Amino acid sequence: MSRSSKGLSAARLNDSILGCFSHVQPSETLDHLVRYLGTWSGSDKLFMVIQYALKLIVPFLHLRARLQHRAGLRKTPTSNLAVNYGQLASTLGEARRLWGIWGILPIYQWLISLERRPSESRKILTIERLQGWAMILFFPLEHLSYLASHNILPAGITSPLSLFSSKKRKINLNPGTLSMWSCRLWGAYVLLHFAHLFEDRKLILQRYASMRRANGGTGLSDDNKAEMKQRWDAYWSEVVINLGYLPLTVHWSLEKGLFTNEVWVGVFGLIAAVASFRSGWKATAISPAPSSPPVEQTKENAIVSSPNSPYGYEIGQQSN
Repeated sequence: MSRSSKGLSAARLNDSILGCFSHVQPSETLDHLVRYLGTWSGSDKLFMVIQYALKLIVPFLHLRARLQHRAGLRKTPTSNLAVNYGQLASTLGEARRLWGIWGILPIYQWLISLERRPSESRKILTIERLQGWAMILFFPLEHLSYLASHNILPAGITSPLSLFSSKKRKINLNPGTLSMWSCRLWGAYVLLHFAHLFEDRKLILQRYASMRRANGGTGLSDDNKAEMKQRWDAYWSEVVINLGYLPLTVHWSLEKGLFTNEVWVGVFGLIAAVASFRSGWKATAISPAPSSPPVEQTKENAIVSSPNSPYGYEIGQQSN
C-alpha cells in the first residue's frame, strides 16, 4: 500500500471515529439549555427541581420497602436507594445554600435599577421598595445562620456597640432563631408579591382595554394577542410560584413548623421549582421582542424586575 493510500485511510479513520460528531445536527434545544444553565438562576432552578423531586421519591421508596418487608419480599424495612437519594437531596440543598451566599448583590443591583426606571404605578414602586428592603434584611440573617450552623462563626460575637463602652457585650448567634427571622422576612416578601400581582392584573386588564380601543373595539391584532398571551402566561406563572412558596415560608417561620409531614414541603417546593424553571426557560428563549414588555417579566432572570425569591430553596433549613 502506497504512502498516499495509507494517509488517506488514516484520515478516513480519523474522520469516522474522532469526527463522529459531524453527523450530529446542531440543536436549538441544546443551545437553549446551555444558555439557561449557564446562569446562576438557571442552574439553581434545575438543582431545585431535582432536590424536591427526590424529597418526594424518598418517602415513597421507604413506604415501598416497608410494605415489601411486611409481605416477606425483602429482609429489611428500609431502602438503601432512598438513603442514597436523601443524601443527594441534602447535598444539593447545602450546595444551593452555599452558592446563594452572594445573593444580596443582585438584590442591591435591582434596588438601584428600581430607582432609575419608570414604574407602572406608585403602588407597585412602593411594593417593590418594601420587597427589596425585606431582602436586604433577609440576607445577613440567612448568611449568619448558615455560617453559625456550620461552626464557621462562634456562638457569640462582640457587639459593635462595645467599641464605645468598657464592657464587652456579646451577641448570641442562634442558627435556629436567625433562620426563623430570615424566613419571616422572606414570607413578608412573598405576601408583598401577592399585592404586586394584584396590581399587575389591573395593569394587564388596562392594557387589554387600550388595545381594543386602538383597534376600534373589534378585537385584537395577532401581535396584540401574542403580547397578551405572554403577559398572562408570566402573570399566572408568578401566581403558581408564590402559591408554592407561601406555605413554605410560613412553615419555616414558625418554631414548630406548619406541617407535621415533611412530604408537604416536597410537594410545595416542587411546585415552585417546576414553575420557576419554566419561567426561566421561557425568559431565556431567543424570540422577537413584543411591542411593549410584559408587566411581569421572569423575576429570577431580569434584574429590572423584582426577584421572585432569594434562592427558592429551604432558606435557613438544614439538609436532613
